[in-house]
Amino acid sequence: MTAASRTPAARRRRAPATTHPARSEPRLPLWSRPGYLVRRLNQIHYALFFEECREFRVTPVQYGLLTALFIRGRLDQVSLAEELGIDRTNVAEVLKRLSARGLVRREENPADRRARLASLTPKGKTLTSSMFGAMQRAQDRFLAPLSQVERDAFMATLVRLIEANNAYGRAIMKTD
Repeated sequence: MTAASRTPAARRRRAPATTHPARSEPRLPLWSRPGYLVRRLNQIHYALFFEECREFRVTPVQYGLLTALFIRGRLDQVSLAEELGIDRTNVAEVLKRLSARGLVRREENPADRRARLASLTPKGKTLTSSMFGAMQRAQDRFLAPLSQVERDAFMATLVRLIEANNAYGRAIMKTD
């Protein structure tokens, strides 16, 4: 092997190209890896979410937490972690940021003094409701390339994959 054949450009030239079933041009081998594609879809989703929801200054994870509190009412940190499928430390950080903005309040849990309950403030309820249209536009843009039948199948497949592999996540998500 010559020094020139060990360069990154030479390795790329030798790498077998794969073809995406819906396209005729060659793709990198990464396009055959579901993990890579899921990560890339997540990046695209975040970009669309931020375009549509920029004015609210809320991340998708923060909006998920706000939505969980909007729907479920008061929840402790462990329950929020299970609802969102993120670890308790991340929940604590998200709660801290949302509390600082006056969107969430935390109070002692009368049933367990070690735990604190989080709930939306009136400002948090208003913001969560106000964001719904923008969030929905982001979701619609994300799924726009798919027909309704494909959207239904895609969503069902995502849920099936998450439920089947939930134990491998950094935090177990409550799926019932």
